[in-house]
Amino acid sequence: MNEKPVVNSDGKSGRAAMQSSESSAMITSGARRVREALSRVIVGQKEAIDLALVTLLAGGHALIEGVPGVGKTLLVKALARAVAGDFQRIQFTPDLMPADVTGTSIFDLRTQEFRLVRGPIFTNFLLADEINRAPAKTQSALLEAMQERQVTIDRETCALSPVFVVFATQNPIEHQGTYPLPEAQKDRFLVKIRMDYPAAEDENELARLVAGGDSPERRLAEELSVPVLQSGELEQLRDATARVRVSDAISGYIVSLARQTRQHAAVWVGAGPRATLALLSASRALAALEERDFVAPEDVKTLAAPVLAHRMLLRPDFEMEGVEISEVINAVLEAVEVPR
Repeated sequence: MNEKPVVNSDGKSGRAAMQSSESSAMITSGARRVREALSRVIVGQKEAIDLALVTLLAGGHALIEGVPGVGKTLLVKALARAVAGDFQRIQFTPDLMPADVTGTSIFDLRTQEFRLVRGPIFTNFLLADEINRAPAKTQSALLEAMQERQVTIDRETCALSPVFVVFATQNPIEHQGTYPLPEAQKDRFLVKIRMDYPAAEDENELARLVAGGDSPERRLAEELSVPVLQSGELEQLRDATARVRVSDAISGYIVSLARQTRQHAAVWVGAGPRATLALLSASRALAALEERDFVAPEDVKTLAAPVLAHRMLLRPDFEMEGVEISEVINAVLEAVEVPR
């Protein structure tokens, strides 16, 4: 006769609770090791590091915005090395063509057949550097890859790696010779990471390190000469992240926040259903980074701006009055009741 599983006070069986605890411990150990490795390479930028890890654990993509020299490229390269991932960088320019990203078929004179030459998109970590310098036609080459994890070249569909992450960078102060990202493409980015100038103490530490011959690039080569996570561990961490508990109250809170953005007087286009799901999955990843096996309201509130801001458009008259999207998101957070 089979024994019935012990049920805890919250309705979860003892076996399920044990599995949840094991998953939480796995995420905590792996994420802590990666976070510590990145912190040794990148001085400051703690919020950017955490959002990059959230992107990785949630299986999404990130848009990184910051002025030149704040470490955008270094962050992505360090993350790729930490998890034993292949890394490719594409410098987006106005003359970049879609085939330069995805690849193309060429005629092989030796075999008298067409042969597929794969582009740099066939990797684990793709850095789309200054993505807004390429026209929409080239930017759209990323859409299928980011959403479906596949690429179609000359009517042939090729699957990408299960661990495929796009980190796209753009300079917020340059507008000449740039092309605004289509709204459909911005919606594919899980979060928007803003990398600001480092704090004074961090910049002083960076200067001391370089003066002593210990530059971030040298640390990248030395500290991450061996990956922090071995092959297959990242997929396990993602599976464990997907098992982080989300209560009905929290999921309802996330839905209410997204819907409230569509009702605000200053908003022309609010966050869509994809934003709702993105906020849910990102909150799971942040809860895992904070060493919890459940999502708390604080996780949702912390990620509201990084997940929702780039998916919203303000009405022109409010923009002319100087209203910021961050102000609207703060108003939305205050308007929606926080679950207890």
